[in-house]
Amino acid sequence: MAQAKELVSIIRQLIAEKGYKLSDRLPPERELCKTLGVSRHILRNALIEMEKSGLIWRHVGRGTFVGPRPILNLDDVLFLRDLVTPAQVVTVRFTIEPELSRLAASHATRSDCDRMKQCADRCREAEDWRTYEAWDNNLHHAIARAARNQLFLYFFETLNSVRRSIVWGQARETRKPEEGYVSFRQHDDIVAAIAEGDGDRAARCMIRHLETVYADVLRKGVPRDT
Repeated sequence: MAQAKELVSIIRQLIAEKGYKLSDRLPPERELCKTLGVSRHILRNALIEMEKSGLIWRHVGRGTFVGPRPILNLDDVLFLRDLVTPAQVVTVRFTIEPELSRLAASHATRSDCDRMKQCADRCREAEDWRTYEAWDNNLHHAIARAARNQLFLYFFETLNSVRRSIVWGQARETRKPEEGYVSFRQHDDIVAAIAEGDGDRAARCMIRHLETVYADVLRKGVPRDT
């Protein structure tokens, strides 16, 4: 297991160095084994760990892709990626995610809340920004699933897949989030409100979180009402 975990870090570094984006296909397993100098067994163990964390997803017959498994057809994601701007993504997130948080407060099970807390905790424990972003994505997805509305979940998956495929150009000045990173507390607030069944507070907490995440974008005047 330790060997697989070490290989996960190496594969993630390879993804970063080669500039793979969300939904890009990685080289075939045979080629990866040759590049990394490992057996197929060790490689697959590492890929299993990465898939559990939402760093990759695999499709039998098509290959291994960067990011979490989309509900959308892969071709649709790539098509939308070329049409949508970051400003449009921000606008739709402010429209959809607070309401998903409100619904989750009414429908989330104990298991849903445990999953959300686990994701929030893993964000705190992340050793680098890529790991943080993967668990942050898992948290938002857990909230969307807990809303128990399949049509809303489809809209969220569309938004999320496109969002993660866009290059935002956000420079990171540190290797990982600092200890008192504001999103940690905001995640806790959202999860607590959902667990307590307080939909209005959950929605407000999500809005506050998104405002923090997109502070620079909002200052440039993103049209929130379009």
